[in-house]
Amino acid sequence: KFQNISEEIYKDFSKAEKIVNFNMPVMQLCVYACILLISWFSARLIVYGEMTTGELASMMTYIMQILISLMFISIVMVMVTLSRASGERIAEVLEEVPDLHNPDEPVADISDGSIVFENVSFSYAKDKDKLCLKDTSLSIASGETIGIIGGTGSSKSTLVQLIPRLYDVTEGRILVGGRDVRAYDLEALRNSVAMVLQKNVLFSGTIKENLRWGNENATDEELVKACQLACADEFIEKFPDKYDTYIEQGGTNVSGGQRQRLCIARALLKKPKILILDDSTSAVDTKTDAHIRQAFLEEIPDTTKLIIAQRISSVQDADRIIVMDGGAVNAIGTHEELLKTNKIYQEVYYSQQKGE
Repeated sequence: KFQNISEEIYKDFSKAEKIVNFNMPVMQLCVYACILLISWFSARLIVYGEMTTGELASMMTYIMQILISLMFISIVMVMVTLSRASGERIAEVLEEVPDLHNPDEPVADISDGSIVFENVSFSYAKDKDKLCLKDTSLSIASGETIGIIGGTGSSKSTLVQLIPRLYDVTEGRILVGGRDVRAYDLEALRNSVAMVLQKNVLFSGTIKENLRWGNENATDEELVKACQLACADEFIEKFPDKYDTYIEQGGTNVSGGQRQRLCIARALLKKPKILILDDSTSAVDTKTDAHIRQAFLEEIPDTTKLIIAQRISSVQDADRIIVMDGGAVNAIGTHEELLKTNKIYQEVYYSQQKGE
């Protein structure tokens, strides 16, 4: 399907480019043809004494000005046509109506960070025959720390993206704080859920300015506290300008692990009821990772924490661990329970132990 659409776009674009490129040679042909015809007929008139060379020169000047103006008009018409097509595409984006919207009487207050999945299935294509998350049911208490592991394509990220309602479920429902997420005001719900992705985004500006994207009203003391929890203060304090250090676009002047810790600190400034870490400590060493998890346990015990990770060491201290496989929950339990009973968890654990 993608290949067919791409081929159609390529053919249309090639056709348009041919027309545009054909425009200039045609206009030049018209200009030089007019010059030749005028020269031919004017030469006869000059020979018979019916026209002077000065009149011929004047006529040539007028004709050239007219033809050049017509040439520019044709170019402008081509540009207008291209601009109109681009404008229509931009207008389609601006006028696009989102699938997600607030209910008639949205709830703005989220009581706590408890999460319940009730027979949840989801398809990006909104097709029940193409489900990527299948009949998932689980209950997470407020303040609980949940680890999530699974292979690539097991729908780990899909599972957590349904919580802040980045997508609506295809079947079933999700409850946060005892209410269906579709009953909440979207902004209020997403302000209560902080998500840190593996691919972190930092903007050009100081560290303070980047952190305040999480909470623009945060005080300097709150910035420092959040960075301490994320173990980011240890490298920030080594910079000459500390929190006023300038960050390049995309965070190119800091390491991957430093970017991840800054993004975790930015998420903590929202003071969320639910914190989701989607493989967001993958570039952090195991010692720092352990310090971050310990700080979460001690400093934000009431916040529900969902930690997606590839390393068993990142989730083994969680209250419970969810093992995902093939778009479904394969098993739920503690590290010790899964190590005794779950084959997938055993394979991952022993392969990593052997690698270490």
